[in-house]
Amino acid sequence: MKKGLIALLIVVVIVVAFAGTLISKYNTLVQLNENVSMQMSEIDNQLQRRNDLIPNLVETVKGFASQEREIFENIANARAAMMSAGTVAEKSEANGELSGALSRLLAISESYPDLKSNENFIQLADELAGTENRIAFARQDYNTVAREFNGVAKQFPMNLFAGMFGFDTAEYFEAAEGADAVPEVDFGN
Repeated sequence: MKKGLIALLIVVVIVVAFAGTLISKYNTLVQLNENVSMQMSEIDNQLQRRNDLIPNLVETVKGFASQEREIFENIANARAAMMSAGTVAEKSEANGELSGALSRLLAISESYPDLKSNENFIQLADELAGTENRIAFARQDYNTVAREFNGVAKQFPMNLFAGMFGFDTAEYFEAAEGADAVPEVDFGN
């Protein structure tokens, strides 16, 4: 009877230790996954801030450069794509399109000296530049926590727990294809 009780006690201790480990690993994955979600939310906040600035900037430029219709249409289309993007990859691609369109918009200011000296334009361009920096830092912070989460979730034995509890690796926020190309601006139109 004593040997059976000792064996049962050993089994209970092993089960409790395993359950404790399982709970600890699960909680670690939840915490890291929440960090990824929080950082993605910060990117969304900054992208929304930029989307809110764009109509004012476009209207200011339109007053001076009404013949630049194509750039305005590209910005409107890229902004709509950004608003409807759902996945990290879609947001990354839409961000690249919008950044390129905004670069072209800001580049046309060189052809309009009155626009470059307009106080409203200067303020909006400065706010947009600050927002672009915030977006860059938010993307960097997101990718840092995504790398941390992915590193933990892929290591043995955590990968077993991650698979068991349905934790997928986080997508990285990558630059859109062609983001390294300099935007082409044609003042001949």
